[in-house]
Amino acid sequence: MSHEKSDDSATDPQPEDRETDDVAGHSALGDAISVPPRQGWATVDKTVFGVSAGIILVICLLGVFFTEAIGGVAASALAWVTTNLGWLFILGASAFVVFALVLAFGRYGSIPLSREGQGTEFSTLSWVAMMFSAGMGIGLMFFGVYEPVTHLADPPPFVDAAPGSPEAANAAMAYTLFHWGLHPWAIYAVVGLALAYSTYRMGRGNLMSAPFQALFGRDRIEKKGWGKPIDILAIICTKFGSATSLGLGALQIAAGISLLQTGEFVDDPGTGLPIIIICVLTVGVVFSAASGVSKGIKWLSNTNMVLAAVLLTFVFVAGPTVFILDLIPSSIGSYLTELVPMSFHSAVFGGTDWLASWTIFYWAWWISWTPFVGTFIARISRGRTIREFVLGVMLVPTGVSVLWFAIFGGAGLNLQLNGVDIAGTGDEAAGFFAALQHYPFFIGTALVVMVLTAVFFVSGADAGALVLGTLSSRGRKEPWKPLVILWAVLTGAVAAVLLYVGGLGALQTFTILAATPFVLIIIGLCVSLYVDLRRDPLRQRQLGPVRTASENLASVPFTRPVTDEVTDPHLTIDTDGDGIPDAPSPLHPEP
Repeated sequence: MSHEKSDDSATDPQPEDRETDDVAGHSALGDAISVPPRQGWATVDKTVFGVSAGIILVICLLGVFFTEAIGGVAASALAWVTTNLGWLFILGASAFVVFALVLAFGRYGSIPLSREGQGTEFSTLSWVAMMFSAGMGIGLMFFGVYEPVTHLADPPPFVDAAPGSPEAANAAMAYTLFHWGLHPWAIYAVVGLALAYSTYRMGRGNLMSAPFQALFGRDRIEKKGWGKPIDILAIICTKFGSATSLGLGALQIAAGISLLQTGEFVDDPGTGLPIIIICVLTVGVVFSAASGVSKGIKWLSNTNMVLAAVLLTFVFVAGPTVFILDLIPSSIGSYLTELVPMSFHSAVFGGTDWLASWTIFYWAWWISWTPFVGTFIARISRGRTIREFVLGVMLVPTGVSVLWFAIFGGAGLNLQLNGVDIAGTGDEAAGFFAALQHYPFFIGTALVVMVLTAVFFVSGADAGALVLGTLSSRGRKEPWKPLVILWAVLTGAVAAVLLYVGGLGALQTFTILAATPFVLIIIGLCVSLYVDLRRDPLRQRQLGPVRTASENLASVPFTRPVTDEVTDPHLTIDTDGDGIPDAPSPLHPEP
């Protein structure tokens, strides 16, 4: 199957054509049928935009003028969530892994996320690069060295190993891969899959609320406004999740600049320089957002892949190469061996603070990014099959994470095991630089790290602004550019305010609080997707009668050419969209 960009211009209606079709009451499969024929400010959903932007602005103003009070309330809320709802994050994340794999390897795996015969929009390389840089870029830079060496110096409470021991190093890599492997990408996969199927297969709007039409009907979700609270919550959740990543990126760049200026690591660099960095990089985000996904995000993502590959190769060659090669299979083995126990560790017998700082924070961080990353991955995944989508989203980035942490984390572990205190040097943001200063060409590699982080900042904020524009524009795939730019500026503002309120701790706290209600939304998306898939005529099943086949297919807007294959008289299709079945469909068609 070719994954090169296809030329569908003759058959794929442009946005104006799709809007006209909606007015007429007809829409081709995969078109956003809920978008009215409007332009500019008229395309914006005033309720969704106004409420979500208003809530975000109020929180920012409160953080600026009542900093201590907001910090105290947030800390109390965080303590309550981690104590009483930690189990929800732990069980939910593992359930999403199981659900995604069942869909990939079950009867629904061959169903395409598109109308029949429609090709992919991006090559596989660009597809992987864009979803990876959008999904984890800054986090990999921030935690690439810091997390493994921290777990080595201070092992998790569930690990029976002495600090600084080889056993602690083994557990450190297992937990690091656990936090960056299958679980986070499964969370992204289930959300992205539900949105891609709803948009490209069912012809609904590209909104977080659109898949819920499977449960409540289009009339309630779109016309009666039941979907608006979901979209508002998605925007707020996305805003704080992306702001956390941008704040981490700004802290790391600031740590690098301070080190190059003074030659020393600073334990508390303050928030002034990171806020200035956010303001400067936000200007780059605005320019990138104005250029669109095919130019801005795609170019930035591909550039980052090249820079990351260069940095990886340098550390691998200049660092402890044999140690890293030995660490790769050892880490994978430890990760897979301990995957089930790590997945279900809770605070019932202790470890509340550690879980809140690490596992629950990570799950909340990934969940807070799902409206953004899920919508973005869905946006670039037209034409992939469910199996290809799930395996691509889960396995490829997980494999890159293994390589990333084996090389950078392995370099840090090797130094720490040999008496160099990487974990205790400077603050969290300085970990990467603390390891690189023991290698040649430190100034050059430090600059590469800062450039990588900056480009991850711009590409992530750019993609996030595009998604926020879509969510506040009734699902338009190409939202009004001034609106996208406004969301990009607000993302930088939120990141700056959170750093001002409390630095890294405030970023973690607000991420967990924003993500908590969205766990329920993701569960609802899984149920909605399953309901839709049960009605898909391309699902593979055993021979025998199909319950309510006619009723199901009458509500599903699939079109497919008639073939000479053996057919099932119970299965019919509607090629002209009038709701009247007009031809039999193949019993076991290939997608």
